[in-house]
Amino acid sequence: MSFKKIQRDVDKWTGQFNPQYWPSYEILARLIEETGELAREINDLYGIKKKKKGEKKNSLGQELTDIIFTVVCLANSQGIDLSKEWEKMVKSKLYGRDKNRFEKKNRS
Repeated sequence: MSFKKIQRDVDKWTGQFNPQYWPSYEILARLIEETGELAREINDLYGIKKKKKGEKKNSLGQELTDIIFTVVCLANSQGIDLSKEWEKMVKSKLYGRDKNRFEKKNRS
């Protein structure tokens, strides 16, 4: 699935509401909330702070998609094409600035 399709899907769904997108600071607050939910799941799975009895378990995948949805809402509300921004990031960081930053696997 491409960013373009994801952005279209989100825009189509949010288009039924008024306002279509919340103000940026409210979307950011939602992003922080969703990130906390992801952290809670990771802490339960891998950390020492387990969930309380009766506390709902969520999947990491669902928590990650909640974060993606929220990021896409912010991008759409600001008219940002994530596909273009992704390509710029890959070119400048992954194959530019950071291409030799980390130890690479030894390929035999």
